[in-house]
Amino acid sequence: MRNILEIRNLHVQYGETVIVKDVSFNLQEGSWLMLTGPNGAGKSTIVNAITQGTPYTGEVFYEGRDIRSYHAGEIARNIGMLSQNHSVSYSFTVGEIVRLGRYAYTSGIFHTKDDDGTASVERALELTGMTDMAGKSVLKLSGGEIQRMFLAQLFAQDPRILILDEPTNHLDLIYQKQVFELIASWLKEEGRAVISVVHDLSLARAYGTEALLLNHGSVLAQGKVEDVFSRSNLETAYSMDVYAWMQKMLSQWEEDAVPADVDGGLY
Repeated sequence: MRNILEIRNLHVQYGETVIVKDVSFNLQEGSWLMLTGPNGAGKSTIVNAITQGTPYTGEVFYEGRDIRSYHAGEIARNIGMLSQNHSVSYSFTVGEIVRLGRYAYTSGIFHTKDDDGTASVERALELTGMTDMAGKSVLKLSGGEIQRMFLAQLFAQDPRILILDEPTNHLDLIYQKQVFELIASWLKEEGRAVISVVHDLSLARAYGTEALLLNHGSVLAQGKVEDVFSRSNLETAYSMDVYAWMQKMLSQWEEDAVPADVDGGLY
């Protein structure tokens, strides 16, 4: 596998406050990189910098070329981002919203030729299970349906890299599973890669191939998920025994487990 994205000494600072300090990593084809760490560690700031939404020093290279040298349309054709919150207050249909993902392939406001657009939109709707909702108003969608719709918009955009900032935050478990499974299926195509900001370490471990563990804006550990999520690394980052906590949570779901009350006794 080869690198398609390279981050070198990424640094973000607001006044005297350092948010991200000299972070470097590579993203390879076929990989799903999980950005993890406690609140305030700099995860969202990093992805916003990559997509040119936050001023930074350092270098971001896409396919060996400084991303600052690409124009906005080129970036959109290669890198797509899904945020955790969407404010939907207009009565567009699902199909219309998904088609907006093709804007980067048109030559401008008054020139809308996009030979592959219709097929790409139809594939995206089918992949996300939204085909039957194409004519439905976005104002009538549930939270999970809205997130799937914007994921379909990204699929229609057909980038090589997906950047996901807490894509299942506030979603019910069924929608969390659906979104992560959809992304896992999308990643199987050649030449693609994913970066996710994730708080849920269980999801990160289940779906990630690599991980970057951040603490106070700096890299604490990076590499294969199983190596990064060592007991000592997680305890350093979260100031608690994460392994013990996860095992305690899991034990509650064992079929023969008897729930304990708040004082440690039995009901």
